[in-house]
Amino acid sequence: MPALEQRLRSAEVERIESIEETGELGEHAPLVRGEERKTGATYAVRSPFDETTVAVVHRADPDLVEAAIDAAVGAFESTRHLPSWKRSQVLADIAARIDDDRERLARVIALEGGKPIAHARLEAERAAFAFRIASEEAKRIYGEIVPLDWIPGNEGRIAHVRRVPLGPVAGITPFNFPLMLVAHKVAPALAAGDPIVLRPASQTPVSSFELARIALDAGWPEDAIAVVPSSTDDARPLVEDERIKLLTFTGSPAVGWALKARAGRKRVALELGGNAPVIVDRDVDTAYAAQRIAWGATVQSGQSCISVQRVYVHAAIWDDLVPRVVNHMHGLRLGDPLEDDTNVGPLIDLDAAARVEEWVREAVDGGARVLTGGERDGRLWQPTVLADVREDFRVACEEVFAPLLVVFPFDDVDDAIARAGASDFGLQAGIFTNDLRVVERAVDRIDVGGLMVNDVPTFRVDHMPYGGVKQSGFGREGIRYAIEDMTEMKLVTFNQGPTG
Repeated sequence: MPALEQRLRSAEVERIESIEETGELGEHAPLVRGEERKTGATYAVRSPFDETTVAVVHRADPDLVEAAIDAAVGAFESTRHLPSWKRSQVLADIAARIDDDRERLARVIALEGGKPIAHARLEAERAAFAFRIASEEAKRIYGEIVPLDWIPGNEGRIAHVRRVPLGPVAGITPFNFPLMLVAHKVAPALAAGDPIVLRPASQTPVSSFELARIALDAGWPEDAIAVVPSSTDDARPLVEDERIKLLTFTGSPAVGWALKARAGRKRVALELGGNAPVIVDRDVDTAYAAQRIAWGATVQSGQSCISVQRVYVHAAIWDDLVPRVVNHMHGLRLGDPLEDDTNVGPLIDLDAAARVEEWVREAVDGGARVLTGGERDGRLWQPTVLADVREDFRVACEEVFAPLLVVFPFDDVDDAIARAGASDFGLQAGIFTNDLRVVERAVDRIDVGGLMVNDVPTFRVDHMPYGGVKQSGFGREGIRYAIEDMTEMKLVTFNQGPTG
């Protein structure tokens, strides 16, 4: 359990005695019906880099969670009738406002999440891009015409299949992309005409508040978006209340599957964990592959569900590729996320760093070799490459969520494909090869939501379908694909009647 959550659950709230202690990002309270509702149940949002307080947040109580749901239910009667041009206009305005405020939003992300500022700027850009996509897709929620005269007696009959707004959406989001992953829930909901209630990660709630305020300033109805940071118990109605028509969750498999079991009859979309594999065949550009693998293992400090974790390397290029990867990893700069030349920032808290340390020690005790890294300084974890690791060790078979990868040699690419696909997870995978026959076998045999050919599984563009299978969840993000989950198919048949 993350250190911040431990503090919250043991002490319930952390009282902040004076406004001077609220930190650079200030004080934030649940946002319901367009207003901040201070509860006095405050906690400190702390920098993962140095534990300084960067913000103070009031947690929503059960009454505020209920009020947010009530507001969303009422708002649906207006949002469901908003014309597509209006929804598109609001979404385009949100995108423009994010672009205009990109530098400040990036600093928010870096302060509360510990993300290097250069990566935080990219996250803000991606969030704006998501809303621009949603602005376009709001005008492309098409239906279809289905002729019904396929059998005798149905002459003159035809059907229209339409997509209509689904209803209030609950979005529960993680710490690792505090703006972009929230955008991937808010943007399609607004495009579809659905109200949304957000419960952001306790470690990184400020980005959600910032985005909700931007949406309100852009003209989205006050009752149709809410932000309710809350305890697990107080947030239960977001999962269990039948007035919520879709629960969309991004986070750990254990939590995600437990939420699904409690969600009743509502739709559920789960984007969960992974331990993404990469296969590097003998016929590739090793310099390019090594650069992409090192990037994919360390961007976001490895705290990404599609971070490179398992790398299967053909024995014929092992002595070429692996040293290149090691050199890339060794050359990365760890440090203060607010400095422009920092490549790798801290893990989210000390518990995360201690867990990685335990898993690495387990592997080394079991015979693994550390090719680079393998140590930590507080929350900063050195980019790490491990070899001679058993595939049943946790650094190989579970989600490590750190800047760490494990390399395995292979002689037969079919063996590598089988090993890459043997995981309980199935989010994304990568394969470097110039043999289309190998690509086709990988497509057929690696059970994942996405396969990246001649790239790493960490690759994602925000309009493509994104999601997993097996323990990695189900449903797809990517604006158009999320809109499908957030709308309902409605059939209307027409009988022209007798003619003649």
